[in-house]
Amino acid sequence: MSKQISIYINGEYFSREDAKVSVFDHGLLYGDGVFEGMRAYSGKVFRLEEHLIRLWESALAIGLKMPISMEQLTEDVNATVAKNELVDGYIRLVVTRGSGPLGLDPFKCSNPQIIIIADSITLYPESFYTDGLDLVTASSIRNHPGALSPRVKSLNYLNNILAKMEGLRAGCIEALMLNHKGEVAECTGDNIFVVKNGALNTPPIDAGILEGITRNAVIELAEEAGIDTTELPMTRHDIYTADECFLTGSAAEVIPAVRLDGRDIGDGKPGPITKQLNEAFRALVRA
Repeated sequence: MSKQISIYINGEYFSREDAKVSVFDHGLLYGDGVFEGMRAYSGKVFRLEEHLIRLWESALAIGLKMPISMEQLTEDVNATVAKNELVDGYIRLVVTRGSGPLGLDPFKCSNPQIIIIADSITLYPESFYTDGLDLVTASSIRNHPGALSPRVKSLNYLNNILAKMEGLRAGCIEALMLNHKGEVAECTGDNIFVVKNGALNTPPIDAGILEGITRNAVIELAEEAGIDTTELPMTRHDIYTADECFLTGSAAEVIPAVRLDGRDIGDGKPGPITKQLNEAFRALVRA
């Protein structure tokens, strides 16, 4: 039986069964909206302010006026976590354009919907954190930045879903996505790092990636540990020839990747720097 949770919609709480939005909402009809996925540790949301800043910037980029202040939304997120007695778990914060008549015109929409879901999540089996996971390169690429900025965390994730399907059909739980130039961007839901000769490398923002909150935290931890860290364009060659590889994300946290396209990365096992940064991240979120 599913755990009973209280879902926040525009200042009110509803059960899972009663939490509803209009079928005319542009978020449903056209993927017109933005969202954030956040983690709670010991009842506290990890880097909530950074997530909300990114949410506001995503909304600003698509011309979606937030119907609430950041201060009020901060209170509401924390209240939703407390109401659901969420100690360690996941928070999905969604803002839709709101409902309107059929058609693309967003200026005819009204009543943007703010939805907060606080619940438990298990993205990957625990064995993948100890043994590492396999990746496959997807043919579906990241959105072209000329079409939609990859820095906008929008509700339209169809290209990521298609890439995820490619991975699953190949027997891999994650898939690597390239950008329009054939460079490494990110995975379907996570940022990617490689270790080479003791140094840490990750694709830059202009490679067509979402600037991950966990990604930035790991970069900070690496710098504090004295690990040389560089953001630079990469191709699959850089992953094939890397000593280590790992992924980061709010839901995934830090997880090693040990194979790409059937080829071992390094010795095919999680490496020492991956383990070091994973331990440092786990200590950070519990601090």
